[in-house]
Amino acid sequence: MTLNIQILIPLVLYLFFVFGVAWHAYQKRKMGEFLNEYYIGSRSMGGFVLAMTTVATYVSASSFIGGPGAAYKFGLGWVLLSMIQVPAIWLTLGALGKKFAMLARQTGSITINDLLFARYQNKVVVWLACISLLLAFFGMMVVQFIGAGRLLETTLGLPYELSIGVFALVIGLYTFIGGFRAVVLTDTVQGLVMLIGTMLLLGATLVATGGMENAMTTLHAIDPRLLTPTGVDDKLSATFMLSFWVLVCFGLIGLPHTAVRAMAYKDSRSLHRGMLVGTVVMTVLVLGMHLAGVLARAVVPELDVPDKVIPTLMMTVLPPFVAGIFLAAPMAAIMSSIDSMLIQSSSTLIKDLYLSIKPDAIHNEAKIKRYSTTLTLGFTVILAVVAMLNPPDMLIWLNLLSFGGLEATFLWVLVFGLYYKKANATGAIWSMVSGLMSYVIIAYFKIALWDLHAVVPALVIGLVAFLVGNKVGEK
Repeated sequence: MTLNIQILIPLVLYLFFVFGVAWHAYQKRKMGEFLNEYYIGSRSMGGFVLAMTTVATYVSASSFIGGPGAAYKFGLGWVLLSMIQVPAIWLTLGALGKKFAMLARQTGSITINDLLFARYQNKVVVWLACISLLLAFFGMMVVQFIGAGRLLETTLGLPYELSIGVFALVIGLYTFIGGFRAVVLTDTVQGLVMLIGTMLLLGATLVATGGMENAMTTLHAIDPRLLTPTGVDDKLSATFMLSFWVLVCFGLIGLPHTAVRAMAYKDSRSLHRGMLVGTVVMTVLVLGMHLAGVLARAVVPELDVPDKVIPTLMMTVLPPFVAGIFLAAPMAAIMSSIDSMLIQSSSTLIKDLYLSIKPDAIHNEAKIKRYSTTLTLGFTVILAVVAMLNPPDMLIWLNLLSFGGLEATFLWVLVFGLYYKKANATGAIWSMVSGLMSYVIIAYFKIALWDLHAVVPALVIGLVAFLVGNKVGEK
């Protein structure tokens, strides 16, 4: 394959800018206490930054690669389904924001697991949370690496394995250098890039199809079911849509890497502005990318792998240099998700596990710094190797599977911990174990329950377990 230089040049310039932001964050990090700065950026986020980093963390390879791929395959029904995600930022920051921030400041918590221990006073809760988080994050980060590999393979002409290697080098280094502050600052820039890129790509796609009416006529000729609410093969049933609402809207309250944003903002005004701006940006991104995925079927009707639809569409409807500039949009989506999960995985192993076993080590900041940054790079290498092995054709299913595991584990523990004063550790432990185990069993054995996603029955089981365990355990 031939390397496309016209696309490569603007992408390289963008990545240099990202490293510049990371270096700025590194200079800030040297001025503050390492753990507080590296993992939550000294709680200094304003409203616009909060909105952008929360959106950018949630909008990932699944939203820019997997979601449009599903829309390409199933049709307009998937666009309707995807809009369920729009209130996610409002719901997450609204439900968790103020109480999370107050509890975190009162207890000096830096990570989600710090908060869980402060609330439940039980190390078993923390250990279960750590194991669940690391397992789910592993799957979700592999998805991001595969998405980046497909993106660079399709647009730059690089071999898939080399694409993964290049991405791993970039993401590992800038997260290693800058920590949480680098993550949220680059998330802000990447959010703006995603926003502009989405609108331009959708506009160029409409021009290429000859307008919306002509695009609909073409899609109807390809397959009339592309224009129906239930989609091709009637995949999008009412129960499936209900499951999706739970999985990508209500259940997002239980995602630790978005919830941690509710610990790191500056003040109440920042929180309220973040909720409003984040919801507007989320609407544009979700509608724009998924609609572009459907319309792409009228431009490039035959794709062997649906996940290649966005990079292929960019190459088709945009001039090469412009495509290179806006290749940064899906790349930004992927980078902004994986850097957050890398930071949180590192904090889980160092702050929540290592320091709980060796609490005196907190006084050796040089060692903590070395361990944290080395783990960030180590995770990146492992993920890159796994992503090179037999990637699936549609990333969205693997990503949603990992989402569900986190939600089944954390949702009730976080919600009841904040809003129910009588919640105790026994209820939390029972809920986490039963929710996660039932989710794994239902998903692995593909147990069909009225076409519901496994997360719905798992959350019901977790809720019952919490309430029963709460009655049994100590007040």
